[in-house]
Amino acid sequence: MTGTAPFPFHLLAPPDPAVLPLPHPAHPADGVRLLRGAVYAVPEGSRPLTADLWLPETAPGPVPVVVFVHGGAWRTGLRDDLGPRFRSGEPGPFARLAQAGFAVVCPDYRLSGEAPHPAQTEDLTALVTWLRTRAADLGLDATRTVLWGESAGGHLAALSALTLPPGTVAGCVTWYAPTDLPALAEDRPAGTYDAHDPSTFEALLLGGAPADRPEAARDASPVTHVGPHAPPFLILHGTDDALIPVRQSVRLAQALREAGHQPDLRLVTGGNHLWVGISDEGVEECYTRTLDFARRCTRTRGA
Repeated sequence: MTGTAPFPFHLLAPPDPAVLPLPHPAHPADGVRLLRGAVYAVPEGSRPLTADLWLPETAPGPVPVVVFVHGGAWRTGLRDDLGPRFRSGEPGPFARLAQAGFAVVCPDYRLSGEAPHPAQTEDLTALVTWLRTRAADLGLDATRTVLWGESAGGHLAALSALTLPPGTVAGCVTWYAPTDLPALAEDRPAGTYDAHDPSTFEALLLGGAPADRPEAARDASPVTHVGPHAPPFLILHGTDDALIPVRQSVRLAQALREAGHQPDLRLVTGGNHLWVGISDEGVEECYTRTLDFARRCTRTRGA
């Protein structure tokens, strides 16, 4: 009589996202191919992480990449949402970038209710690795990648750009992003922020109040990681931001200058968070500056 053979538990492992079939393409705008919901990582104990890819329909060769990281206070948000000022335009902002010759990648990442820092930047690192692995399948030049995020997504874009190996990222764009978590108590109006409060969005990201987790707060701050190999930065922030003080973007620009870089810091007069308070023309200027910056960062030699 023979015993039951042990179960081959390796069969329970998920398939490698590097070899999974890509989603069937949609065509949301002229000249644009959209692959919605491609699995790029399966973190243990978590849901599969997916990304939308907005691709030029035709291109003479591998195209540069813009990775857009959504906001939502690290707590919520949709991967393809650039905020209320961009929800009604046709074609939308990502289709426009694809029409301009970029691949746009909009990833999910683990939110603070799922896992604390550094899970979010680990997810973006996995995304960049996946893009390089699938570059030939997708027609990408992943060596020309710009990270771009708004609000909490801008924080994650900057943190990733500054902690990935040098040369991985060609540039980084932040819109009204927190960059120095320990300094938020100083930068916000007196009495409006308590660094000992475990219920703030920052505390939920860190797994505890910033004042009680000072090392985690420093590690989660882009300014901590600025060094000589930082990529070019475009930093946009409204002067009247009531959620993330404009001083946070100034701090990042100062840290980059002190490390020998020349960041492009643009303070948008009258702008509140999500570009509330500025004209449609002003919002379009922020978008156009971002597109122009991405073009400069990803321009090939001789182009």
